[in-house]
Amino acid sequence: MALKQYESAGGVIIDDCGRMLLLDRPARREVRLPKGHVDPGETPEETALRETREESGYADLEIVADLGSQVVKFTFQGDDFVRTERYFLMRLLSERTTPRNRKDEAQFAPVWTPMEEAVQRLSFEAEQQFAQRAIDAYRRLKEQQLL
Repeated sequence: MALKQYESAGGVIIDDCGRMLLLDRPARREVRLPKGHVDPGETPEETALRETREESGYADLEIVADLGSQVVKFTFQGDDFVRTERYFLMRLLSERTTPRNRKDEAQFAPVWTPMEEAVQRLSFEAEQQFAQRAIDAYRRLKEQQLL
């Protein structure tokens, strides 16, 4: 068994109607948040925007809050992984979409879910925690009329 360490970053999109974008992955029976590996020379913010655009298909996104990071440990196909995950709250600047690549399109479908239900729909506790942080940040920004 090998130990593999890497960083990932992703986005939690909440729209003006209070819906959160989730990714349904039926083949794995998972519901996830958009995220991916931080490429060499890329900042976590750049990764989060790139991965969220690629996986959701939404082209015009803006980061509105840093939701922090946490370390997640798991075993997959006989290897142990230590992944540092960082998420950002995002909003749509427009409804404009771009075509998703075939691999992403085959793996999962973006679904809008009322944010109150989204946390419970997510498959993994770490992502549930980030979704709750996003809801809390969204509500604070709304109260301050910053969104």
